[in-house]
Amino acid sequence: MQHSGAAGGRGCAVFPLLSILFFQDAHVRGYVGEKIKLKCTFKSTSAVTDKLTIDWTYRPPSSSRTESIFHYQSFQYPTTAGTFRDRISWVGNVYIGDASISISNPTIKDNGTFSCAVKNPPDVHHNIPVTELTVTERGFGTMLSSVALLSILVFVPSALVLVLLLVRMGRKAAGLKKRSKSGYKKSSIEVSDDTDQEEEDACVARLCVRCAECLDSDYEETY
Repeated sequence: MQHSGAAGGRGCAVFPLLSILFFQDAHVRGYVGEKIKLKCTFKSTSAVTDKLTIDWTYRPPSSSRTESIFHYQSFQYPTTAGTFRDRISWVGNVYIGDASISISNPTIKDNGTFSCAVKNPPDVHHNIPVTELTVTERGFGTMLSSVALLSILVFVPSALVLVLLLVRMGRKAAGLKKRSKSGYKKSSIEVSDDTDQEEEDACVARLCVRCAECLDSDYEETY
């Protein structure tokens, strides 16, 4: 699970159902306000037709009451009433065996059991895989860790490059000052030293460009 919901348990429930197989995360963890994906995939020996149906249901914790939240048969029919009204989106593709959905703006009240039932006649099933969803508030520690990581990726390399540039500039300024006071003509060795210094400055400039490219890349991956 990305993004947005992360799989709380890595194990997946696998159910052999005659000639159709289901794969569904047994546990999914998400955060309040961040879109959560409920993944459900299937494998069928029969070709997908307009008779294929998908039904997602929801059962609150400590309750036997189930609520239909999504139906698919050629078209998508998310629920228009109840707790999940206008919050269920289809993110699957039946032609590759994907029957997944997503929940927008999840809250702690969305905790519970979600079931995915797929029928692809003549393939049928009797056991229905389920996913236990746990939605929590994203803690201050988690947000702080993200900010700290971003700071390290952005500011530390920049500070190192800046210090290196200041040291180089200081050395060059000290050398020019010393030579201006001495008032003698540069020797071939000094000319060679200047050339080496210029090459070092060029290397530092290229390093700055590379660091800037890396920082841009890290920033895009973070968000």
